Amino acid sequence: MEKEIEEHGFSFNRRRFLSSLSLGIGSAALGSLLMPDLWKGGGAGIEDSLAAGIPHYAPKAKRVIYLFQNGAPSQQELFDYKPKLRDLRGQEIPPSIMGNQRLTGMTANQSSFPLVDSFVGFKQYGQNGTWVSDLLPYTAKIVDELCIVKSMYTEAINHDPALTFLQTGSQQGNRPSMGSWLSYGLGNENKNLPNFTVLLSRGVGNGQGVYSKLWSNGFLDSVHQGVQFSSGEDPVLYLRDPEGLDRKERRDMLDQLSQLNDLSYQEFGDPEIASKIKQYEMAYRMQSAVPEVMDLSKESDDIIKLYGPDCLVPGTYAANCLLARKLSENGVRFVQLYHQGWDQHGNLPFEITKQAMDVDQASAALVTDLKQRGLLDETLVIWGGEFGRTSYTQGTLTADNYGRDHHPRCFTIWMAGGGIKPGMVYGETDELGYNIAQNPVHVHDFQATLLHQLGLNHEQLTYKHLGRRYRLTDISGHVVKDILS
Repeated sequence: MEKEIEEHGFSFNRRRFLSSLSLGIGSAALGSLLMPDLWKGGGAGIEDSLAAGIPHYAPKAKRVIYLFQNGAPSQQELFDYKPKLRDLRGQEIPPSIMGNQRLTGMTANQSSFPLVDSFVGFKQYGQNGTWVSDLLPYTAKIVDELCIVKSMYTEAINHDPALTFLQTGSQQGNRPSMGSWLSYGLGNENKNLPNFTVLLSRGVGNGQGVYSKLWSNGFLDSVHQGVQFSSGEDPVLYLRDPEGLDRKERRDMLDQLSQLNDLSYQEFGDPEIASKIKQYEMAYRMQSAVPEVMDLSKESDDIIKLYGPDCLVPGTYAANCLLARKLSENGVRFVQLYHQGWDQHGNLPFEITKQAMDVDQASAALVTDLKQRGLLDETLVIWGGEFGRTSYTQGTLTADNYGRDHHPRCFTIWMAGGGIKPGMVYGETDELGYNIAQNPVHVHDFQATLLHQLGLNHEQLTYKHLGRRYRLTDISGHVVKDILS
């Protein structure tokens, strides 16, 4: 009996010892999250070496500013000059060109598909004589800084799946967005600002909706979630202290909340508890950092003139471009702008003219501003939508009005900085602008190239979820090396 009691006591003590040891490790890990200096000796600490992110190879870019034109700009009116369409205006698109393409519900029942040329003129600019629409005079001036890719293609024919696919690598939801993958792979540059921010604006045209799943962390840690900045008095909701609570009281409250979360972490070991603590601490630091970044009073008159007067109007595209520069300059890894209003199924000449006026000057100003500050080489700027537009008209073709339907087979984007070759056009479409004729670039190829420029191998940047290793590019994609400098 004494031997059995002795063995029972030994077993009990061993369990207590192992349990206490695991709780101690958990507390130490939590402490390292709350106090990054905890493990520092004379040099860099363990926390810093992990949080800083270790790229797979030397990056060409440190940050991304993505000027997303939501609704799909018509490439025929902006960058893909097709004079042949003028000769064939009103004629049926040849079946050999159209093939067995799946059509949207908006044109599937059309009895005819008449070709339509662009209402606007084009001119050649830059050292290579790049064709640019008269709708984009400011963009035309910086064409030698741009790599214009005319041969992008995707699979989805409707906005929601196409937009979700471009941003997350999947047509279904609950996948991490590009900004979340970069945050996961590279960590913070500025501990006082989020890694991934989102800015919204809207033009005059049909505005396709944007939704929070586009900047979701998906199955990644919630600390990688995109943070939406609004144009109101409070750019980040719930960031300001409640009325009657000062900074010291706020600090005391967070300290007590951290102790409670520490107890929960010790009991359950849920990593999301540690993530929530990090988010509370980030919010506390952002209370000082965000107002400083949002303050435009220190911008010079030359900068205001460069971006245009709209940059002083909160919530406009121009204001968001200027804010994107300030956020990127302060170490935000991924700044995502969404400008709505490009879904021109009808009344295209009027609406696209207004949309181009919204974005042209500010987009060019952003590239110019980054270059004169010495930041363009380390910042990858991207401009484009989720798919393109058809070469035939949707609905009735009149002398001065028409529209274009969705077209996934080819569309145009441009990129600047971040180790991308400047002053070049990559890829071509056929003479009707309907199919890719040279150098196709799939969405996954584009995503692989983006990650590559930030030092990340798209095949190695993975996360295991529900027994499978996921990545941004799913099971395909290759780096477009021809456009890399």
